[in-house]
Amino acid sequence: MRVLTALIAGLAFSSLPAAAQKADEPRTETVVRGLVNPWGMAFLPDGRALVTERPGRLKIVNLRTNTLSPPIPGLPPIAAQGQGGLLGLALDPDFATNRFVYLCFAEARDGGVGSSVFRGKLATNFAALEEGKVIFRQMPAGNTGRHFGCRLVFGRDGNLFITLGDRGNMEKEAQNLANHIGKVIRVTREGAVPPDNPFVNRPDARPEIWSYGHRNAQGATLHPETGLLYTIEHGARGGDEINQPQAGKNYGWPVITYGIDYSGAKIGEGTRKEGMEQPLFYWDPSIAPSGALFYTGDKFPKWRGNLLTGALAGQLLARMEMRNGQIIGETRYLERFGERIRDVVQGPDGYIYLLTDDRDGKVVRLLPGG
Repeated sequence: MRVLTALIAGLAFSSLPAAAQKADEPRTETVVRGLVNPWGMAFLPDGRALVTERPGRLKIVNLRTNTLSPPIPGLPPIAAQGQGGLLGLALDPDFATNRFVYLCFAEARDGGVGSSVFRGKLATNFAALEEGKVIFRQMPAGNTGRHFGCRLVFGRDGNLFITLGDRGNMEKEAQNLANHIGKVIRVTREGAVPPDNPFVNRPDARPEIWSYGHRNAQGATLHPETGLLYTIEHGARGGDEINQPQAGKNYGWPVITYGIDYSGAKIGEGTRKEGMEQPLFYWDPSIAPSGALFYTGDKFPKWRGNLLTGALAGQLLARMEMRNGQIIGETRYLERFGERIRDVVQGPDGYIYLLTDDRDGKVVRLLPGG
């Protein structure tokens, strides 16, 4: 039976009602297709959108003409293997004047492959990325093709949050502050360490770390009112989580979790431990959530302030109703859509756009139902 839980007063969980009956099921409209495993999407000021393809291509979607651009040159070498490749992206908060684009990707280097962040300037004719450089590298690299994380979100202070997966390593490396495995990272736009990061004065810790004990966060977004970061991460069998990562806090993986191993074996020590944070919400069984969005538009007025995420294994869109910072209910949509949903993005027109994870991947616009 699906377990839905919300954090009550920071101490205990209580069950939520089953997913609501949906009178507001949205309609879908395909904008473009022919993308190969699209992963991340960001809207440009003119209403077009940048989209990454996991094999290592960056393209522009024109939503007026429903067309795709050729691949944009100027990217770094990308290790497209396993779950790795060209993944998340974000525009600089001052993109309108500096034109910087940030890309998270799997990079081959000594010791294997690791998540890295590249910054490049989009040419005024949109034909290339220029002045490119890698501003951050997850250390150490690993020899698996799993759990890269790689969502990028700018905080209101202009610093960049980076989600980094545990690389499939179950040996408590997400608990080890001496590396970047299973962490949320916070750096400046140039990749430097902000002086107010929580571990900046600890010699035994990587100073870029914001929070730790994460498995594989594939959704990240800011709350539109508070500016707080929210992440959505994959569990194993069960235990997909929504968290609100705070500076210096430990989110438990793999010591505590609401999931079990794919073999059926127990993971860690249970679901709670002193000094480790509880999730705001978890799914059991897993839906493999991906992408995260707080909706603020006018096309779905009843959804304003709600947190949306897609699902890969679940092949659905989940809407999480929020009240006073807590999740009080879930409604599921598109359960007959039959597509793995990789990213969820709000357009400047107030509509919601989805990326479907497929070799013939699509950009899909959601329209109000009824």
